[in-house]
Order: sequence, then structure tokens, then C-alpha cells
Amino acid sequence: MSIRQDILQKWLMGYCQLSEFTIEVMSGDASFRRYFRVRHAHGSYVVMDAECEREKCLPYIAIADALRAKGLQTPQIIASNLTQGFLLISDFGDKLLLKELNSHNAEVLYTDALSALAVMQNCRAVSGWTIPSFTIKWVQQELDGFKEWFLQTHLGLVLSPATEKALAHCFDFLAEMAIDQPHVFMHRDFHSANLMVLPQKKIGILDFQDAFIGPVTYDLVSLLRDCYITWPEAFVTQLALQYRDRLALSVGDAAFLRWFDIMGLQRHLKALCTFTRKYYRDCNDNYLQHIPRTVNYIKTIGDRYPECHILCALMNEAMIPCGLIGS
Repeated sequence: MSIRQDILQKWLMGYCQLSEFTIEVMSGDASFRRYFRVRHAHGSYVVMDAECEREKCLPYIAIADALRAKGLQTPQIIASNLTQGFLLISDFGDKLLLKELNSHNAEVLYTDALSALAVMQNCRAVSGWTIPSFTIKWVQQELDGFKEWFLQTHLGLVLSPATEKALAHCFDFLAEMAIDQPHVFMHRDFHSANLMVLPQKKIGILDFQDAFIGPVTYDLVSLLRDCYITWPEAFVTQLALQYRDRLALSVGDAAFLRWFDIMGLQRHLKALCTFTRKYYRDCNDNYLQHIPRTVNYIKTIGDRYPECHILCALMNEAMIPCGLIGS
């Protein structure tokens, strides 16, 4: 790490022509990227260090520019070193939406975030980058990751042929429901830990480099049924339907909420894969604390749909004998 910081310091002093600055380590995310705050005489910048994900720098730059052209708040790229995987970007501060939310301001802050989402979903063309489509293959790949990392590695389950068949049927149902929805620009990780509260009711958007063209409810459910914070179901439903109305989608309440629910199940199965993979593969236990909330979403929502009862059965069967690290 000290070698890496030496390389960073030389780049900041040389190419970026900064002097008399300090470098502070910032908390990271669920990727292999690292972040540093660079304080200097006139303020501060943030460095994204994508040493192990250099290929993500190009889409980050292209998408940041495209969203900002739509009037959205994404970090401005001050300087880049694609060879080393460094991006010097503007600093949005420390007001993470997750930390700012409370029962008194939730409706206002979520309304601001959903206003940004509505604009973002209309971003189709990104100069210098082709946004991939969220296909059945991608959905199935994420669901297979849940089976591998959560069911088999974390819970130690050996699935019977009958359970395998029922799970495959459930996965097919989730994938088909995702593809059947209208498709829009999809951030893919639009939740309270990737959004910043900025002045003048603006929302800063981070971590968008993995964007897809995908289901209209994916980012909506990522935000409203966040793995990091829980809200009353009536409040979530109210905001979801208000967003449907904002988009003027010609779909009834029941059908839209069905899209929303099923998309949330797929999203939360993917989250369980991510949380457990970070622990077993990457020795990072930061996300284990969020497993119980995510499991509860799956049990509650899965119980509403016969095609997903196998998920409820697996969760109920596994929780008692195996328990959950971090619960």
C-alpha cells in the first residue's frame, strides 16, 4: 500500500501539479477500488484508485460526463491516469444519504433521489461507451452466484434434485419477469450508500460505472428496499407508485408492484451473493451485518408469490440449524 501511495503522490505532484497536500484514506465500497481524499490549499479532491479494476475507469469517465450533461450531479473528472487506474475527481463531501436519513426527512430526501433517478433513466446514449443490456443471461449469472456463495458456501446446503428443480423454476420466473419490464438506463447499485446529499436539494450519484440498460424497477427497488436500511411497507409502496406516476407508465398498481417485488427478490439474492463472497473470498466481513435484513426481505416478499416459495423454504430451513454469521 505504501508503494501504491508513493506512485499516487508522484502523479499528483507531477501530472496534476498539486503541492502542499495531504492524502487521507476514505472508506471503500464492495469493490476492489480504494478511495483517498486529497486536501490542498484550495479545498479537496477525491482519488479513486482502481488498481485492480483499471477497465472500469473508461466507463466511469464516459457515464459521469453523460449524466452530468443531463443536469445530474456526478463527480467531475479533474485528471485521469488510465494506465495506473487513478482518477482525480471532485469531492462531494461526507453527507452520505444513508447517514442523513431519518424518519423526519425520509420522504423529502427520497423524493429528491427519485427525481434524480427519473432523469437518469432517460440517459440512453453515452459517448465513448456502449451500455450493455441486462439480459436473461446476466440475471441467471447473478442468481447462480447466490446459489454458490450463499446457499452452498455460507449455509453449507446440499440441494436435493427436487430442490434444484424448484429453484431453477424460480430463477426462470425471476429472469423472465425482469426482462418483461420496460428497460431504461440502470445504475445497478442505486442505494443510500452510493448517494450523497448536496446543497439545494441535489443528490450526488456515485458508483455508476457498471450501468446497464435494464428493468425500470431495478434501481427503484434498490433504493426503496435498501439492504442497509428498512422502512415501513406502506411508505415504500407509496413512493413506488408515486414514481410510477412520475414516469407515466401505463400499468396498474398491482402489475407495477408485482414488477417491483419480483425485481427486488432478484436484487436481494444478488446482494446475498455479494455479501458472502466478500467474506469468504476477500476476507471482508463488513457486509455480513446486512444479511439478516436482506433475508427478511426475501422471506416476506417471496411468500407473496407461489413461484418463489422455494426461497422462503430454503431460508426458513437454513436459518435455524446453520445460523447467520453477523446476525
